[in-house]
Amino acid sequence: MRANALFNRLLGFSGTVVESVSFADQALLVKVRLRSAVLVCPCGRQSRAAYDASHRRWRHVNLGRWKVYIQARIRRVDCAGCGQVRTEWMPFARPGARHTRDFEDLAGWLTKRMSKAAVATLLRTTWHTIDAIAQRLVAAHLDDDRLDGLHRIGVDEIAYRKGRKFLTLVTDHDTGRVVWIGEGHTSATLTTFYDLLGEHRRAQIQAVTMDMTRIYREPTLTHLPHAAVCFDPFHVIKWAGDAVELAYQATPRPATLSLGELTPKQTWQKVRTTLRQPAEHLDPTGWALLRKLRTHHPRLWRAWHLKERLRDLYRTVPPDQAATHLNRWITAASRAASNAIRTLARRIRRNQHGILNAIHHGLSNSLTEGLNAGIRLIQRRAHGYASLDNLIEMIYLCHGGVPTPLPTETH
Repeated sequence: MRANALFNRLLGFSGTVVESVSFADQALLVKVRLRSAVLVCPCGRQSRAAYDASHRRWRHVNLGRWKVYIQARIRRVDCAGCGQVRTEWMPFARPGARHTRDFEDLAGWLTKRMSKAAVATLLRTTWHTIDAIAQRLVAAHLDDDRLDGLHRIGVDEIAYRKGRKFLTLVTDHDTGRVVWIGEGHTSATLTTFYDLLGEHRRAQIQAVTMDMTRIYREPTLTHLPHAAVCFDPFHVIKWAGDAVELAYQATPRPATLSLGELTPKQTWQKVRTTLRQPAEHLDPTGWALLRKLRTHHPRLWRAWHLKERLRDLYRTVPPDQAATHLNRWITAASRAASNAIRTLARRIRRNQHGILNAIHHGLSNSLTEGLNAGIRLIQRRAHGYASLDNLIEMIYLCHGGVPTPLPTETH
């Protein structure tokens, strides 16, 4: 097989023909030409009238230890469609790029999983080149259309730097993607997102998940009065766990409570661990401690029991019975002897509507919390980011649904 035919098959470019292959400056230079004489503007309009022409090189995926460059004659067209003089569309590269589509896709795929410095070393290029490719991939994806079709969204914040520096993340529950990122943890930050949506797209949103702070609740009620505000179950159960902890701290340590070979001090420490655990994870020792608490410290046992009844709201109670179960729980908790449990009952009553909305819609902020872990990984992988714009760019690239298929994938 001739070298030109071999490289035609190796490259796999559509609409091109390899004219020659040569070695120069420790690199492999492949000269190609387009099969068609028709010019195609990046806007999609076709023409046969060339404005002028020049030769250009594009960096391609390495072949073993050799760098590969693609060289072609590229023409400019005075496009009647967009009214500009633009270089023609090349089937193997994105408009305006100096790297082939395969090289950029490979760089994007690697950048999602490695630091930019490591990707630059692997592909034998510079950090600035990888950064520019990532910016171009993200910019091509972050058009206004990505905000279309939003029906159920989640809102949460993440600290990206010491000194209470926060980002506000908006995620789509249906696709699992980050759709918008704003600097700050304020009502004005979320209001910016709602203004960007516009009236028509705001009307399509059915539910918004968030924690119980007023920072995100107030702009949501103002701009989305029709949407169901759903409070994250994790924060509700965390409130209950904190209340049980306060009840434990308010209980004087008994001098006679012991279990097996444990001393009273060790037994009391074991009580604390037992109270924190969910009922389904308790071992026989834990259940034995709870039976002792029910006899000798009924207030503390009652606090644990109410915590588990609140967990049942999300675990075993059918959604159509959730309102009844929660009302009964609030009544029982309001009559508890522990001040912490009564305070918890008042907090639950104030947020009762949002808690029930989360149950009826089957939503939580677990998706956003999982993305927060992914963002932490992005920061650790790069040992931090000096520029906030670079961090936001990487969040969009890794979690914004930016497509980066490998060149080896078949379509």
